[in-house]
Amino acid sequence: MKIAPIKNGIAYQKALDRLEKVFDAEKGSELGDELEILSILIDQYEKENFPIDLPDPIEAIKFRMEQLGLKQKDLANIVGFKSRVSEIMNKKRKLTLDMIRKLSENLNIPTEVLIQDY
Repeated sequence: MKIAPIKNGIAYQKALDRLEKVFDAEKGSELGDELEILSILIDQYEKENFPIDLPDPIEAIKFRMEQLGLKQKDLANIVGFKSRVSEIMNKKRKLTLDMIRKLSENLNIPTEVLIQDY
């Protein structure tokens, strides 16, 4: 097993190809260790070269509501009045710290998504 840092697209593709070959390796085996190391290297390379921005907070709330089958009126129990929910969803009112905490806890949305400006 020869593992080296991934420094360019060619090395990245080779690492992906090798990862595919050892993907079903048993944990704790030599190939399993290689799989784990390759995964870490690939993940790091992707974070550095293909960063993904966090989603818009309101879009994240809408997406999670859709996943859970919730309506805006259901959010009134979390953030307050129906009118307040409407203002938030239309980006006319900012989320407060208390709302962010409650939304994160009830909808399981990371706080780092909800605290962003929109």
